[in-house]
Amino acid sequence: MPNKLTDLNIPKNVGLADFVHHNAAKVTPKILHGIHHKLPQLKLEFAEIHAPKFPHLVDQLELLADVIEDYAEGADQEIPYFVIAEACFALAYAHKKLDLIPDHVPDVGYADDSLVVRIVFAENDRVLAEYCKRHGLDYPGIEA
Repeated sequence: MPNKLTDLNIPKNVGLADFVHHNAAKVTPKILHGIHHKLPQLKLEFAEIHAPKFPHLVDQLELLADVIEDYAEGADQEIPYFVIAEACFALAYAHKKLDLIPDHVPDVGYADDSLVVRIVFAENDRVLAEYCKRHGLDYPGIEA
């Protein structure tokens, strides 16, 4: 098992949802702590993403970062750990510049990042919507 979440192993013959689940299962409390510690830097990085073909991406990454932050700081313990693990994986994946489709590839560089984030939102729609309601936030949903 890798020491860092960004040391991704892509299993052969699996769909992207399985890819998300496989890697989210590797999120330990130590990895969660590391991602929580890096959230200010990650939020700044994500705010700089310019991906007009994926207008939902920045808002969704910001919400996932907020969910992780609130969970890690004890402000919201109603979120199941598997949702936190998937959110951590999505942020780590989006942070990685050389992934399935390198981010620098014009027009499509963020397609895989967007898809990973959309999978997390689709599979955890109810939990994320309830989180937003509890915190008085607008829920960006899958199609933001």
